[in-house]
Amino acid sequence: MTTPDSSTTSLPSSRRDFLKSATAATSASALAGITLPHVHAQEGGSAVQVALVGCGGRGTGAAAQALSVKALPTKLVAMADVFDGKLNRSAGGLERKFSRREEDKGKVDVPRERRFIGFDGYQKAMDCLNPGDIVILTTPLAFRWVHFKYAIEKGLHVFMEKPLTADAPTSKRMLALADEADAKGLKVGVGLMVRHCRGRMELWDRIQNGEIGDILTMRAYRMHGPVASAFSNKKPENQSELLYQIDRFHSFIWASGGLFNDFYIHQVDECCWMKNAWPVKVSAIGGRHYRGVVDGQPNVYNDNYVDQNLDTYGCEYTFDDGTKFFFTGRTMFGCRDDNSSIVHGTRGSAVVSTAGHTPGKVRIFGDQHQPRRGGALWAYPQPEENPYQLEWDDLVEAIRDNTPFNEVRRGVMASVVSSMARFAAHTGQEVKLEDYLENETEYAPDVATMTMESDAPIKADENGRYPVPEPGNKKRREF
Repeated sequence: MTTPDSSTTSLPSSRRDFLKSATAATSASALAGITLPHVHAQEGGSAVQVALVGCGGRGTGAAAQALSVKALPTKLVAMADVFDGKLNRSAGGLERKFSRREEDKGKVDVPRERRFIGFDGYQKAMDCLNPGDIVILTTPLAFRWVHFKYAIEKGLHVFMEKPLTADAPTSKRMLALADEADAKGLKVGVGLMVRHCRGRMELWDRIQNGEIGDILTMRAYRMHGPVASAFSNKKPENQSELLYQIDRFHSFIWASGGLFNDFYIHQVDECCWMKNAWPVKVSAIGGRHYRGVVDGQPNVYNDNYVDQNLDTYGCEYTFDDGTKFFFTGRTMFGCRDDNSSIVHGTRGSAVVSTAGHTPGKVRIFGDQHQPRRGGALWAYPQPEENPYQLEWDDLVEAIRDNTPFNEVRRGVMASVVSSMARFAAHTGQEVKLEDYLENETEYAPDVATMTMESDAPIKADENGRYPVPEPGNKKRREF
């Protein structure tokens, strides 16, 4: 298999270079005055071709949104995954969805010869495209930099799902690749879709203009039942260790950053957005709890400990000006659910997310009480547009109009800030951003050369259990 060589991608040489690159603005004004080459595939009314790499639920959803944009005609022509069943289910679902209306017929054109299985499938799928077409990267994050590098080489615009990284070395690599994408005039979207919610955009503007005064503190919650991979049983005899871990990627830090990165990154990102800054340090706690049964359902991951996640997380982020941001996560049955983000200021408070990503139902209050009904000084009108579709609309409009659009830098920083809190909880130590960025541990160093026969990055013990965090005992590593 021909794979990109990580050594050919230059890295920022210092923490200062990293932060300078990572925190660069990603709006149109960030590249004002720079002439970008006009790169998109629509010539003479032909459709922009799309390839999907990673055919799970989120990838399938992203493909459906790509095919639903209005700015340019789009057509899905290739797909790739390491699981043939997952790919074929995705293709079948998309074919059914886009065969119901006459105007959608032909949007999904992925015959068997353009369905690629294997670790080199991403190359074959992208090879079906022309420069200026779009590739969707929705595999587990460990593969993100490898696939992004090849997309840049092919001259493709990119939509990639969050999170982007789980460690500092790959974060630096992604930032270097973001610069390469800019140099080619490529547009890159990252799946932190709340940033495209029109209500949150207006809320951000109002907060920056001082409607709630100076921000004092922020708090966010993501508390619900176990995540999807939590019910994984021990590895089946007929499945390789590597494919087992990829199939259950939320359970393994190397593949996903764990549930903290993959799920909690949204709350982390939207609160840092409202603050208009990234935190400089974090302290965190977390724990694994009983493995019994609640209301007749197995509670949290069952007794096999196939995952590396904790059941609860509590984090205190600190910004450079001393402002605090508190985050609480829990994945257990039988407990109170909450999926909200709140900002408190000197003159009032604001709701960033009410009970999930959409609708946000953002509101501003003149005090800190925030009654469930009424009392708001301002609220964004309902109903809201779907931010999952809006992020695609914005990306494709940037492709059509050739306006600067590259969300990788803030996607990397959201991933880094999530990872440093995960690291703090798993080690029991306070973690400073600058120190975290010096950590040279790469959780999947051989990802670019993986094949179906490769070993998995971590191994289970004789009882089928994987290394887990031991806060206070393992102080410099997560597991």
